[in-house]
Amino acid sequence: MFYGPPGTGKTSTILALAKELFGHEFFKQRVTELNASDERGIAVVREKIKKFAQRKIARHPDGRTDIPPIQICILDEADSMTGDAQAALRRIIEQFSSTTRFCIICNYISKIIDPLASRCVKFRFSPISKEAQMERLKLICEREGVEVAGDDVFNALIDISQGDLRRSINMLQTASAFKAKNLTAKDIESISGVIPDDVIRKIDKVLVSSTHDGFGEVQQLA
Repeated sequence: MFYGPPGTGKTSTILALAKELFGHEFFKQRVTELNASDERGIAVVREKIKKFAQRKIARHPDGRTDIPPIQICILDEADSMTGDAQAALRRIIEQFSSTTRFCIICNYISKIIDPLASRCVKFRFSPISKEAQMERLKLICEREGVEVAGDDVFNALIDISQGDLRRSINMLQTASAFKAKNLTAKDIESISGVIPDDVIRKIDKVLVSSTHDGFGEVQQLA
């Protein structure tokens, strides 16, 4: 069970591990990925997941023997599953544990029922450090040819996303689509929809003042 804040690499980690285990070509045969937020009812567990777990493990077409004789079922956003669906999943995990491994991914482990959580090895993912995010964003800009005005752009992305690297990358992609050259921190703020700090300070200054025209000034700032 992988749990922690969004955008910290939970899904990427299990996908990378599965590709390392099975290889790129055999990956599609041995791995299935379901987003439990879209398919979270007990019917999906009994039909899709159980049918996948019941499959016989096929040998590698090249005759390789270093690939483990298992398959992996990845359940993303499992904390959105109903209690009945989680209970049914627990029974399937027990029944097919010899051939099928399950990776349960969630943001809030408190929403996973205890009987299911107790059968999993738990790995907590912490927010990605600012330095690691900065390094990755710079690498993306370098490889994609995105020109930025300076490190203020990356700091704005990291501050707005609050440790969610996926959100940072999505904002960078959106901003670069509108402005490919000389991307600035103000461009990032405009794309994200957040209120700039200087506007918040002006609003606070107006509200703190005792003048009766304060609300009119706030409307003008807005």
